[in-house]
Amino acid sequence: MTKKEIVWREILHQALTKKNTTLTQKDLAQTFGISLSTVFNALKLPRQSGAIRVDGRNFTVVDGEKLLYLWATERNLEKETLYTTHTDLSPREIEGMMPSEAVFACYSAYRLKYGDAPADYDKVYVYAGTEEIRQRFPPQEGYANVIVLKADQTLRDFGSTSPDVQTFADLWNAKEWYAKEFLNALKTKLFT
Repeated sequence: MTKKEIVWREILHQALTKKNTTLTQKDLAQTFGISLSTVFNALKLPRQSGAIRVDGRNFTVVDGEKLLYLWATERNLEKETLYTTHTDLSPREIEGMMPSEAVFACYSAYRLKYGDAPADYDKVYVYAGTEEIRQRFPPQEGYANVIVLKADQTLRDFGSTSPDVQTFADLWNAKEWYAKEFLNALKTKLFT
C-alpha cells in the first residue's frame, strides 16, 4: 500500500469506526513515521472533493463515505497480490491453516469479524508473507482460491482481520460475483 493509502485508512478508521472526525496532520506524520508533506499531499484529493475540511492545525472528516469511495476507486488489489495458488480445501479449512501472523481480508475478514457471511465464497484473501504460505499451500494449477496480499507495517495493529474500511476498499476491487453481497452488508455496518 502507498503511504497515501495508509494515511487514508487511518483517517477512515478513526472517523467511521472510532467516530473521531477531527485529526491533525502532525499526529498522522508521527504515528506512521512519515513527513508532514506526505500527509499534506495525501489530503489534497480528499480536500478537493469536499470529504475533509482543513481548519488551521486540524482537519475534519466531513464526508467519510465519500472518502471511503475515493480510496476504494484508487485501490489496486492486483498490484498488491504477491502469491496465488489453488487448493481443494474449503475456505474454512484454508482459513484454519493460515499462519498466526496472517491478517484476513475480504470475505474471510467479514465472516470472522461478524460471525456470518452474506453469501457463500470460495476464495481466501490474506495479508501475509509468502514463505510459510507457500509451504502450507504449494503452487498448484487450477482456479486460484488462496490469494496473498502484501501487508504494510501497521496492518497487524488492527488484529487478525483487516479493519472494516480496508475490507470495504478491497471488496470494492474484488472481481468475484459475491463481492457485492459482502460489500452491501459491510456498508450497512459502516453507515448505520
